[in-house]
Amino acid sequence: MDVSWWVWTLFAFLVLAMLALDLGLASRGAGEGPSRLRSAALWSGAWIALSLLFGLVVWRLYGMEPAVTYFTAYVLEKSLSVDNVFVFVLIFAELRTPPARQRKVLYWGVLGALVMRGILIAGGMFLISRFSWLIVPFAVLVLLAAVRILFGREKERQVVASACDVCGSWVARILPITPVLHGERFVIKQRGRLLATPLLVALIVVETTDFVFALDSIPAALAISREPFIIYTSNVFAMLGLRSLYFVLAGALKRLRYLRPGLAGILAFVGAKMLLSPVIEVPAWASLAVIIAILAVAVIFSLAFASQERVSGAQA
Repeated sequence: MDVSWWVWTLFAFLVLAMLALDLGLASRGAGEGPSRLRSAALWSGAWIALSLLFGLVVWRLYGMEPAVTYFTAYVLEKSLSVDNVFVFVLIFAELRTPPARQRKVLYWGVLGALVMRGILIAGGMFLISRFSWLIVPFAVLVLLAAVRILFGREKERQVVASACDVCGSWVARILPITPVLHGERFVIKQRGRLLATPLLVALIVVETTDFVFALDSIPAALAISREPFIIYTSNVFAMLGLRSLYFVLAGALKRLRYLRPGLAGILAFVGAKMLLSPVIEVPAWASLAVIIAILAVAVIFSLAFASQERVSGAQA
């Protein structure tokens, strides 16, 4: 797949333009309550629409197969980003970060994640191109990620709680920290020395957890395609909508109780696909169909269970 420089330029322009617009709106705030939720839903819809439109551009320029591969990688990364949301909820709860401050942490967290994922994708593709046998340990990583999502929730809570202990975490051993928030500032100066605020601690923990998630999701994306353009653009568009997705889903995660088992099922399918790739070649359209089907079943069962709980509660 020969990608011209102007296609990369178009992609960069779209991303930078949307980020600039997003930053401008974020600096003015998005209100509270229903107003914030409505704004987040609109932004989440805008990012998804832009991602789908970009997929149509890929279709127009390179044909159906690369476009389907892009859509498959995008849906995979978008669904796995929901697991980030689960952990972000824990981080902000542990650090008691006000919703108005969460926007800034997530904005800069996403920017850092874009750079970090670009480096990891390049590194992963370089290693696989040189050592093809690495596909097996990568597949094992993906399968272990499925087990972590399915059975590791309590351990995840303990790790997040330990990392978010403002004055007792590993961050405090590196940086002097004040336990008091100072507006939207990451660093303040007191008595001639610089101190990190809890907002910077939140940002560092968010970036650290995203690095861990990237070690799961990037090998999974490499099971879909080995084309750098497809992998990176799908990752970027999935990550860019993460902040809005967080504000949309944060209050609904308890009702989506089967979503994490669904994500574990997706990772198990992708891990098996990687291990069996020398024997069975699963086309991109089939992978896309399986991923969408698993997500749909998880959401339908979650909504049905939540509806049943409401009926039982009303009868009681």
